[in-house]
Amino acid sequence: MTVHQRLHSEGPAEARTLPDPGAVLELFKPVTWFPPMWAFLCGAVSSGAAPGERWPVVLLGMMVAGPLVCATSQAVNDWYDREVDAINEPKRPIPSGRIPGRWGLGLALGWTAVSAAAGWFLGTWGFIATLVALVLAWAYSAPPLRFKQNGWIGNLAVGVSYEGLAWVTGAAVLLGGQLPGVPILVVALMYSLGAHGIMTLNDFKAIEGDRRMGIRSLPASLGAERAAWVAAGVMVAAQMAVLLLMAPWGRPVHALGIGILLLIQIPMLHRFLQAPQERALWYSGFGVPLFVLGMMFAAFALRGMGA
Repeated sequence: MTVHQRLHSEGPAEARTLPDPGAVLELFKPVTWFPPMWAFLCGAVSSGAAPGERWPVVLLGMMVAGPLVCATSQAVNDWYDREVDAINEPKRPIPSGRIPGRWGLGLALGWTAVSAAAGWFLGTWGFIATLVALVLAWAYSAPPLRFKQNGWIGNLAVGVSYEGLAWVTGAAVLLGGQLPGVPILVVALMYSLGAHGIMTLNDFKAIEGDRRMGIRSLPASLGAERAAWVAAGVMVAAQMAVLLLMAPWGRPVHALGIGILLLIQIPMLHRFLQAPQERALWYSGFGVPLFVLGMMFAAFALRGMGA
């Protein structure tokens, strides 16, 4: 059966004219909302500004980063990946027919508009950042740019959007729209680069489909073993860079916390590198949270260096 036939095969799901509500939630992938929400919160903490009456804005920013912009990116990605998903994951909402016709595209467009409207209430910087994140979301998945066709570029775009942009926006919102200082920008950049490795972990599950559809993810183009070393190296290097910055900034306690978290990751990475295709999901579940926890250590270290 061809990919086209899989997407248009007859069956109970194909008879739908409206999306299954559960499938819509699945399309938006709530499990992916946490990273940008966490990065936005880290940015708010790193600003050193007391939230005071701005807690509603912080919460709105987290909502924009996760359930709105990130959810939009997931919907866009699933729409433009519906053919490769028919190979790799035919039970996903669109190829399974639980979101029929062009509803997938309609949901992506509608959630883009809602995200932009919500971003307006974050002030000038927050609104611009929301628009940039939305542009990256579409550029990642949609032609003609379709950044995801190149694992180096696509993963960097996601890392910048999910981690760096969200972090800087969280700090800027708490600083009243003022661009954060160099320390915050540097740390946000480091964690953006580290997120490149995290994104590579997500590509191991789709090697077969990516190769058949011409998507040059790192596991598909470099092979599982080499891609695993790249992912591990990027994640470790980013954390080491942040760790080393703590000394000249006079933050030994925070450096110790980040260092301990990194040391715990090393044997886990060793286990992952022994069988990357089988253990990428395992490391995402147990190793990546340590990377993420280190972000908050860094955020507290940056307090007082925000402006």
